[in-house]
Amino acid sequence: MRIDVVSIFPEYLSPLDLSLIGKARREGLLDLHVHDLRSWTTDRHRTVDDTPYGGGAGMVMKPEPWAQAIDHLRSVGDESYAGARPLLVVPGPGGRRFDQAMAHELAGEPWLAFACGRYEGIDERVYEHAQEALDGRVRVVSLGDYVLNGGEVAVLTITEAVARLLPGVVGNAASLVEESHEDGLLEYPVYTKPASWRGREVPPVLLSGDHGAIATWRHRQRLERTAARRPDLLPSSATLAGGEELPIRLATPADVPELWTLTRACWVDEGRVNEAPDIPPLVETLAQARSGIDGWRTWVVRDGGRGANRGDGRLVASVRGRLVDGNTWEVGRLMVAPDLVGQGMGRQLLAHVERQAPPEATRAWLLTGARSERNQRLYRKAGYRPVREARQGVPGTVELEKRLRRS
Repeated sequence: MRIDVVSIFPEYLSPLDLSLIGKARREGLLDLHVHDLRSWTTDRHRTVDDTPYGGGAGMVMKPEPWAQAIDHLRSVGDESYAGARPLLVVPGPGGRRFDQAMAHELAGEPWLAFACGRYEGIDERVYEHAQEALDGRVRVVSLGDYVLNGGEVAVLTITEAVARLLPGVVGNAASLVEESHEDGLLEYPVYTKPASWRGREVPPVLLSGDHGAIATWRHRQRLERTAARRPDLLPSSATLAGGEELPIRLATPADVPELWTLTRACWVDEGRVNEAPDIPPLVETLAQARSGIDGWRTWVVRDGGRGANRGDGRLVASVRGRLVDGNTWEVGRLMVAPDLVGQGMGRQLLAHVERQAPPEATRAWLLTGARSERNQRLYRKAGYRPVREARQGVPGTVELEKRLRRS
């Protein structure tokens, strides 16, 4: 990758000679050129700024030196890069916010150029000229919602974030996969020797050698840390799996259309696995779904942030229960949106519906597909066992029961 940086303080970019980025330059993985904007001035004082039209505080960077710099980059492309044009990145608080996804986008570019503005900014006509000269390849990028004295700090940040993604720059490429923000989450806590330090212990799971348990623990830590420190990074549905109690409430008739849609989505795999495309959840009509609200007590979970607004978004999970045979609490339609499966929501819903059983209920009973192994594992862990005498005897299903304990 080639990177050109234009600044009135070229020495500001000297840290790019250090650490992994400097090593990448020396090894030819990164071709970096830093230019002094004042070299394109024509007056004795090498002036790059002037007062703003319309009045106001501060100074504005003059258009001509910047136009000359941009024309130079274009001529380099014509002479050495077969007419290629760099992507010009202008750091500024009015641009798109820089994040890890953008770092990957920029790392895919063969040639980046940075324009480091100063003072009150660059004359707006420079952007128009750059759009024409560089075939529209201009992007304004912001580090965040604050103002810096100039773009150099932003260029250092962006360059390091981008360059470390280039092949060969970071020695252990696997470390790039598990970093903060790579999949929208913060990184999990990390520890090293000794296992006990000043009365503080490394979490036992990390010493267990159980790689599956370690992976589960790390994922949970990432969710909880992100929910605590950067909840804005989480989709609202992900916050439901961050260790808090689910916002479970009784369903109303207004929920039925979404509940009906969720049922179809959740039972497609069940129908396929059990070779039963006509199971009731897949063929039930909307009218039948509406009547189900009357015959069962149905609970639903909606996503949608935290605090007063929790539970106002998409309907993502549900379960229902009803009393049958005088003492049996039938559990039905336990379902979680397919994109949220495996995050513990099903266990919370199952525990909730069991707690809602009326006092006369002495056992919970449910029906699931004979080939639905994932469902059966969930129920076994919750204490359900096969019934001795089938209540319904539906082909292709198994009946499970659990003794309800009363305090």
